[in-house]
Amino acid sequence: MKDKVLHLNSAFSIKAADSADSSIYIEGYASTIDVDRQGDVVPTSVWEKGMQNYLKNPVILAYHDHNNPIGRMTEHKTDGRGLWIKARISTAAKQFQLIKDGVLTAFSIGFRVLDAEYNSAAEVFLIKDLELVEISVVSVPANQNTLFDLSKAFDNAEEYKRYKEQFATQGQSAKGLECSTEADRDVKKEWNMNPEEIKQMLAQAAREAAEQATKALEARQQAEAQAKAQEIARQAEIDTRVKAAVEAHVQVGQTGAEKLLAEVEKRFETERAAQKSALEGLESVLKEKADELKALQTSKMAFGDKSKGDSTSYKERELAVLLSKVTGKSLESTRYGKTIVEKAGGHLGGGSNTTGIITAPNSQWETEVSTNMEEEVRRRLVMAPLMRSVAMQTNVMRMPLNPEAGAATWVINSDFGNSNNNSSGSTATHVLKEVTLNSFKVATREYMALEEEEDSILVLLPIVRDAMLRRVARAVDAAFINGAGSGSDPVKGIAMFDTASAVQIDSSNPVTIAKMRALRKDLGAWGLEPSELVYVVNTETYYNLLDDTNFMTVDKVGDRATLLTGQIGTIANTPVVVSGEMPAIAEAADGAGTNIAAFCFAPANFLVGNQRGLRVDTDVLTERQSRVLVASLRTGLTQLTTNLGPAVSTLRYVNGAT
Repeated sequence: MKDKVLHLNSAFSIKAADSADSSIYIEGYASTIDVDRQGDVVPTSVWEKGMQNYLKNPVILAYHDHNNPIGRMTEHKTDGRGLWIKARISTAAKQFQLIKDGVLTAFSIGFRVLDAEYNSAAEVFLIKDLELVEISVVSVPANQNTLFDLSKAFDNAEEYKRYKEQFATQGQSAKGLECSTEADRDVKKEWNMNPEEIKQMLAQAAREAAEQATKALEARQQAEAQAKAQEIARQAEIDTRVKAAVEAHVQVGQTGAEKLLAEVEKRFETERAAQKSALEGLESVLKEKADELKALQTSKMAFGDKSKGDSTSYKERELAVLLSKVTGKSLESTRYGKTIVEKAGGHLGGGSNTTGIITAPNSQWETEVSTNMEEEVRRRLVMAPLMRSVAMQTNVMRMPLNPEAGAATWVINSDFGNSNNNSSGSTATHVLKEVTLNSFKVATREYMALEEEEDSILVLLPIVRDAMLRRVARAVDAAFINGAGSGSDPVKGIAMFDTASAVQIDSSNPVTIAKMRALRKDLGAWGLEPSELVYVVNTETYYNLLDDTNFMTVDKVGDRATLLTGQIGTIANTPVVVSGEMPAIAEAADGAGTNIAAFCFAPANFLVGNQRGLRVDTDVLTERQSRVLVASLRTGLTQLTTNLGPAVSTLRYVNGAT
């Protein structure tokens, strides 16, 4: 039982860190020299030796759990009161907030008793030597009358009594405490002693312990001096014997010495040759590994778990695909493409050729690049996202619609069940209307000289790519706004579907909120629900609206904004979208001889058809010594019905106005 780990509890206080560190510090006496109600005493003198092992790793635990470290002891000292410590608690500890809030306020130290004296008559247990095992923060609060209590480390009082009996003195008290004879006369004397008497008693015990330690030190020093003297005498005897042997001319023959020297030199030479060979082998291996690492760094390969997916980025794959198209080579035949294929690895389904070299997953990457470029074009569009879209299998698609066919009739009570057919309402013939949706090809091209090297092409490709996508997006937006619908401008724009007399403005009659609302009024039944309409304006109209204090810009609308591409505000809950493809005042007029400043339309009455996504093709033009890069897609739009009245109303400048 002497190896049992005992626990002492004591209180601590909490202090914040002095720096920007958010951790906290706790400090207090982990042990005091006070005598508890059980007569247990831990003097200060035990800690200098008792903490030696603990100071090698002064970790603070929680609840004596070695798997739950929460901080480290940063300072410690001993004084007349006992052992004082200071510890830093990490913010990563689960108990950090409990300590900071003052819920956990107690230290508990665990130690083993190595030497002690116990006087059973006086019931005083003096710990003379111990080993500190650990310091913990616990939830047991400190008892103001009992700063620590060894008995809490045992299951019951009887077990604790048996433990202390192991250190019981034979007829003598524990180092200056009451002797057994005095204790037999009045066992209860201790309980009537005041704290000052107890301190004097402990001081006396400490003085006697110091005297005994001094005597033991002197005895040890005397024994060491005697041992040293004996060693000196023994060495002197050895020196005398050696001197006598020399004087007797005990010599080794010259021939024997020469043989021994030659043998030693031969062995050294053999070892040097073996070491040289080993070093040369290591240098060869190191050079080989260095060359391998240099090659890997040059190829920009990235290592990783290939089973987790492609290690290349989309930008790298896109650049490799476009470079392949521009140069007219397979993806892995270009230097850059080969690097990206090697980086991607063979897990992408590319397969390998007869030489075992991994080939690129051309179709997968080309599809991915085409899809992403098409999505980027559509993100740049202002008009197309406002309307419903359908996928077209051919460039012409006919769609059946059910137009408005009047209204049902009310039946009066007298007609119920009559044979005049009036009880079933009026007769209406169901007629389907067929709408034709056409998709038209929009394309743009870019030329690149054949003499350009791969490195220069890599620099130009992102610029060329962005320019082509912007041109395609601008062409689609411009056609959907005011396309003529014939010849080289095959798509009929939404503004061109306005068949009513347009609201007109001029330099003396500028755009206002009232005129914009008048556009909605012209839509008739289509204009009843403002949230289902959209205003589209050019840049001049946008700046005119900013001068109108009633215009609600997006920053004023707040979370009610619909967040459409190009949206700048709302008018009576109807989004206002600005497009740079709307014609300016000075640009060419439409067929009526006027320029469009804005229009309001119902997106639900229009349908966008997409037959084919964006594709990129390339070809060599020998006569121009260049390669052409072509980006194209097929799209179109149509109006569904006119039964509910016009679905578009325009605001136009008077011809010639500035």
